Amino acid sequence: MPIKNRFAEMHAEITGWRHHLHETPELLYEVHKTAAFVVDRLREFGITDITTGIGQTGVVAVIEGRTNTSGRVIGLRADMDALPITEASGVDYASKVPGMMHACGHDGHTSILLGAAKYLSETRNFDGKVVVIFQPAEEGGAGGKAMCDDGLMDRWGIQEVYGLHNMPGLPVGSFAIRPGPLLASADEFEITVTGKGGHAAAPHDAVDTTLVASQIVVSLQSIVARNVNPVKRVVVTVGTFVTDSNASNVIAHQVRMKGTVRTLDPDERALAEERVRRVAENTAAAFGAEAEVIWKEGYPVTVNTPEETQYAIEAARAVSDQVNDDTDPVMPAEDFSFMLEQRPGAYIFLGNGDTPMCHHPAYRFDDEAIPLGTSWFAELVERRMPAA
Repeated sequence: MPIKNRFAEMHAEITGWRHHLHETPELLYEVHKTAAFVVDRLREFGITDITTGIGQTGVVAVIEGRTNTSGRVIGLRADMDALPITEASGVDYASKVPGMMHACGHDGHTSILLGAAKYLSETRNFDGKVVVIFQPAEEGGAGGKAMCDDGLMDRWGIQEVYGLHNMPGLPVGSFAIRPGPLLASADEFEITVTGKGGHAAAPHDAVDTTLVASQIVVSLQSIVARNVNPVKRVVVTVGTFVTDSNASNVIAHQVRMKGTVRTLDPDERALAEERVRRVAENTAAAFGAEAEVIWKEGYPVTVNTPEETQYAIEAARAVSDQVNDDTDPVMPAEDFSFMLEQRPGAYIFLGNGDTPMCHHPAYRFDDEAIPLGTSWFAELVERRMPAA
């Protein structure tokens, strides 16, 4: 694989950074130590234009090219936060923080972008500016939105933005990408069904919320089966179902359910919300109960723009002979989507080999993927902004 020689030389150093970050995971916006580590490395590289506190705890730094006749500004993003998971990977640099783990490889993403930043600051072999973005709170906290709300794109004049994510199941040394929707939107709902509690031996004197809620769970599946265009992708999942009673001889007065809806299309996203509300409320009414639906809008669809996707593909092919440029979309969500709503850009998957999936306690980031990721970032910059 034609990775850049400099990254082969830096591999052990970058791996050391990752292992340090892996031992010291932090959650959501509380990534103070991680952000400080990032800032210290950037300063060591000789980068002086560094801003902290963007999106609460995000870090933004600017690397000037050898020249700037093009006026082009490209953003490169990595996420920094971990997950509230107890690690079971068995690695000798496992998390030292109880109940927290880098189970999604954000330690790898941060280290890869740091490695690319070191190389770009050494060589400056490009015409324009590179803005490196280290983001907090990807795991459910919408840190990408927070950084955008703090003026990320306009303040630094970012014209295009790119990111990567490791992908277990893809061979190390490979990339996968597609133009258009790559990852799903993610919305959450909570449904509270209120009936009339009573004695289990006298159901005729009660309104059985367990029965009503069960009918709602089943009926929600008709949204995908009978309301969504069969060529579209929508997932409706009820993840929790809790009654206000734990006795076998009681009919519960209330049942609460929580779930998620994933889509790859804004119209289907709106349809799903409308149908979840209607199915829950009308099914409950048919049984003499009431249903209250609370809808929480989450991350939007991650949509790669066509031209920038082609740039990402060309950079990947310069680094690897294993590039799938028409990979299937997947239904997890990613808050890089907020950045892609504001600027054209692309998100790419980096092969992580045959490891447990992200968010699993035994997940392991494969350090052999590091030179591929750093080379891709650097190659993308040098191809998009060739030195004048």
